[in-house]
Amino acid sequence: MSGQDSPHASGPRPPREPHGQRGPNPLRRPSDRFEEWFRRALYLVLVLGLPAAALGAGQNAYESSMRTAQSQAAERQEVTARLTSQAGDGGRGAQQPAEVRWTDAHGTVRTGTAVVEAGTDKGASVQVWVDRQGTVTGPPMTASEARTAGWFTGGMAAIGVVAGVHAARSGVRLVLDRRRYAQWEAEWDRVEPLWSARFGR
Repeated sequence: MSGQDSPHASGPRPPREPHGQRGPNPLRRPSDRFEEWFRRALYLVLVLGLPAAALGAGQNAYESSMRTAQSQAAERQEVTARLTSQAGDGGRGAQQPAEVRWTDAHGTVRTGTAVVEAGTDKGASVQVWVDRQGTVTGPPMTASEARTAGWFTGGMAAIGVVAGVHAARSGVRLVLDRRRYAQWEAEWDRVEPLWSARFGR
């Protein structure tokens, strides 16, 4: 193709708009700008709030559980007791309640009900935990259980943050969509008669 046949032969080629430089989108509604701003705000909440909530809740739960473990360890002690009744059968590895008897540090004979392995014979020795009042209770919480409580609480807090962000985004999107549909319907009610009159025969 010769220079004379070129559509720009009579003058310089018009400048091309640089790639990536765009003006404001005329079709972009205020609700679209608000939704984008709100989505960025939620993303910031997710990035900053999720680790803060998870670590904070997990640390608090761990420290609270450790205090409970230390308190229980100070108030409970393990004693050797003897079964005064036969533990019922409940299958392999099952636990059954049975009457037990032991002598405390003051020489007082005490009785209570403890959970022991099913099928344990009457008169057998078992280890049970008792509190300061001499009541049979469970073993004190361990440090491992306290850590598990911390991890679980932290995980639940993280899930809560994610669920809250998702619910907020979905709720705002639902409200904005309803408003957009109402605006579209109102605009169509104004435009449709003009289109019908223009193209009607």
